[in-house]
Amino acid sequence: MARAAERRARARRTARLARLTVGRGAAFAVHRARRLTAGERRRAELDDRFALRTAEQVAAELGQMKGVLMKAGQLLGAIAEALPQPAQEALATLQADAPPMAPTLAESVVRAELGAEPLALFRRWDPVPVAAASIGQVHRAELFDGTPVAVKVQYPGVADTFHGDLANAELLYALFSRFALPGLDPRAMVDELRTRMVDELDYRVEAANQAAFGAFYADHPFVRIPTVVPELSTGRVLTSTWVDGQSWSTFAATASPAARQRAGEIVFRFSQGSVHRFGCFNGDPHPGNYRFHADGTVTFLDFGLVKRWAPGEWERLLPCMDAIVVDRDPDALLDAMERVGFLRQGHGLSAGDVYAYVSSPYLPYLTYVFTFTRSFVAEALGRVIDVRGPSQRVVRQLDMPPSFVMLDRVVWGVSALLGRLEATGPWRAIVLEYRRGDAPATALGEADAAWWAARTR
Repeated sequence: MARAAERRARARRTARLARLTVGRGAAFAVHRARRLTAGERRRAELDDRFALRTAEQVAAELGQMKGVLMKAGQLLGAIAEALPQPAQEALATLQADAPPMAPTLAESVVRAELGAEPLALFRRWDPVPVAAASIGQVHRAELFDGTPVAVKVQYPGVADTFHGDLANAELLYALFSRFALPGLDPRAMVDELRTRMVDELDYRVEAANQAAFGAFYADHPFVRIPTVVPELSTGRVLTSTWVDGQSWSTFAATASPAARQRAGEIVFRFSQGSVHRFGCFNGDPHPGNYRFHADGTVTFLDFGLVKRWAPGEWERLLPCMDAIVVDRDPDALLDAMERVGFLRQGHGLSAGDVYAYVSSPYLPYLTYVFTFTRSFVAEALGRVIDVRGPSQRVVRQLDMPPSFVMLDRVVWGVSALLGRLEATGPWRAIVLEYRRGDAPATALGEADAAWWAARTR
């Protein structure tokens, strides 16, 4: 009886979450549209009417009811295209824009963190945010030397409620168990994600990640990373150089086929280069984290969810990755997975069946020219999550570590982005550039190789 009551309570909370997210997300979209045609006084009235006025409102609506689950929805978003339409719609609501906090409330966070009013810290400060999400919102400002900056301000009180939901691990275990495969341990996966989510609450961690990626890609020919302004950044405020450029939706709707192809290759190379050269990767490849520029470069945003390999972690995964992608060897894959404990001894599975299943996310890497499409991503991912399909025996016996699942998530996320761009390329040859040091396969590869050679002299 107690468990049934708990299930009912959880269901009520989930339903409330959906209603809040859909209602507030739609309202914020309408609000932003109205502001575009309103005069200054009318815009102020609209902002005052719409904004969350107190820390309690922010915590109640964005923290307890949305923060953790919205972030979980973003993490699951890569698989949305292979899910039934109702599930896609539910995940979409978890990624919708959040309502902003009132200008005075945002300013109070800045004052508490940086010790002065925004207009004492910045020459210009726009009190209306340009974006609002699960943990904070972004304001445009200008330094006294004229440099435009983006200032991310964390919602007051959201950390407390976020930690409260993270502490309620059973809720997250239940949520992820709905999406996890039988052979995966949702508890291990959730524990990995909880660590990443806690990192996101501390903007100092994000600032360090962003600065590290900025150092990794300094003077790169086509990858840009915004510069952190450390003296104006704290645990709840992150100030970075402002980035103009086209959003994903605008770029995807207007770019030429050649520009789409170039952008797709850059996104792919950023992912592969980060993993193989620097031992870390951005675990949140969704469309909002990119800006596209007229010169063909791409800016990468949001480094709150970065995964770094722990000592020995990549070495444990690498034999499996090489067997899948480099050698394309089912027997070598089976041997590697048994040696590291991904499959128990005496499992009775054939090497061909294991390879067919585990290599599914990497199919574009196994041929020399491949065109990503949305239908490919949906169909391939659909086969992977089909627990009653041809690979059901493999699915039930796999014991994949969270780090491998996180890497797969990035692979699927990048594949989904490339599918939307319908990008064609020699993806296998590009992977081998980073893994084996093969000769560049494209003009972008030549530029990247020249940069890397100069960097490592």
